[in-house]
Amino acid sequence: MKKAGILNRHLAGALAELGHGDGVLVCDVGMPIPEGPRVVDLAFRAGVPSFAEVLDGLLAELVVEGATAAQELRDANPEASSLLEEHFPGLALVSHERLKELSAQARLVVRTGEARPYANVLLRCGVFF
Repeated sequence: MKKAGILNRHLAGALAELGHGDGVLVCDVGMPIPEGPRVVDLAFRAGVPSFAEVLDGLLAELVVEGATAAQELRDANPEASSLLEEHFPGLALVSHERLKELSAQARLVVRTGEARPYANVLLRCGVFF
């Protein structure tokens, strides 16, 4: 058994398969899941695991070169907005409808237990060298 890092075998395996430019949608329980991408559903109950916990865990494992979130996030969920702007100073903002369209191009969807609006972000993988 792994001693550290991400223990969920489905998530660990999916992350290992990602390459440069691949998209990872980290989403709340309300975000429609697009058909096509691999889905790892971590939701246990409302709020567990939180968007922040999952995002922090993923960022410890991934190199991210860009991130996109819904512009509605700023007004509807200031806590998640601050978290994303802290992690991604160049955070791109699009309409929630556009984010849903873009999420269909993701290679991986990670569903959290977050139950607050617009706690969703599309990450673009980078490389470590």
